[in-house]
Order: sequence, then C-alpha cells, then structure tokens
Amino acid sequence: MADLRVRAGNPSKDRVILGIDPGTNVMGYGVLHVVNGKAQYVLMGVLKLNKYEDHYLRLRKIFERTRSLIDEFLPDEMAIEAPFFGKNVQSMLKLGHAQGCAIAAAVSRDIPIHEYAPLKIKMALTGNGRASKEQVADMVGRILSIPKEDLVPQLDATDALAAAYCHYLQTSRPMPEGKAYKSWKDYVNKNPEKCK
Repeated sequence: MADLRVRAGNPSKDRVILGIDPGTNVMGYGVLHVVNGKAQYVLMGVLKLNKYEDHYLRLRKIFERTRSLIDEFLPDEMAIEAPFFGKNVQSMLKLGHAQGCAIAAAVSRDIPIHEYAPLKIKMALTGNGRASKEQVADMVGRILSIPKEDLVPQLDATDALAAAYCHYLQTSRPMPEGKAYKSWKDYVNKNPEKCK
C-alpha cells in the first residue's frame, strides 16, 4: 500500500490529506486531495458514537473507522485536532483516548501525523483564533467551493476538513526567510503593497 502513496516530502506534488476531529460522541473526518498545489474537497462525514454505551467500544469504532478511511483513500498524511485544555478532566481524558485511537490507526498504516491546536486551525481558516464552529464551517465551504446543501449538519465534519486544510496551508506555502507573521497586523505592516 505504501508504494501507492505520493509521500508528502515535496508539498508541490499531488497528495491526499486526511483530517480528523476526534471525539467520543462524534468523530469528524474529512479528506482533501492536493492537485498541482491546490486543495480540492473529496469527502467529509461523521462517525456517531453516542449509540454505544461502552466507552471502549467507542474507541474501537474510532480506530476501525479511521483505518478504513486510510485504506480507502490512501492519505499521505493525517492532520488531527489536538485536545484543548478544558475544566472537565474526565472529558479531557476521554478526548485524549479518542485522539490516541485515531493516531494509532494512522501509525498502524505508517501515515505521518500532524497535530494542530483548535486556535491554530481557526486562525488559519478565519484569521480569528476564537471563531465559532459555524464561522469555520462557513469558511471551509467557501474556500473549498462546497455547496451549502452538501455541508454535513454536524460541525465536527467541517472541523476535520479545517484541520486538513490548516495542514495544507502549513506545508504548501513555506515562508520566505524573515517573513514569519505574528498577527494580521504584523502581515499588513510587512506587506503594505498587498493591502488596500
């Protein structure tokens, strides 16, 4: 299987990115195909887990679904949303378990994994690290030209696509030396010719 994939060492080559938004009630997933340096939407969906009462059965389903996506789409890389630090320790542990199962599925198929904090994903897509899930979903639809009627109602799916798109942005456009930006204001200051 590994020889069918185009390895992501050269970001200008065609490649497939699997995005995962882990969760123990709903896991979101999305697939992007990068062709000639441009990201194209392939698929998004959710795995609903709340019908399973056993937490460990949910984890098995996460592992199996992630591995089936890998076997079907042969991604070169997986981008996964990192758990954010919340007040509820039990929820954090369960989320960590869910993330671990998705990561284990990727590792079992030799897929490189890249974690992104929710703040970084939101910032990459909307320019606002505190954007709502709805704002992220709207931007995912616009950027990838997905008709509104094709967007999945569960926002976990668009969050997963957002993770994949964030990874595409991070790896497709290397920053020239001295061009790292701390904020949009910093970008404007360093590129006045691009702003009106």
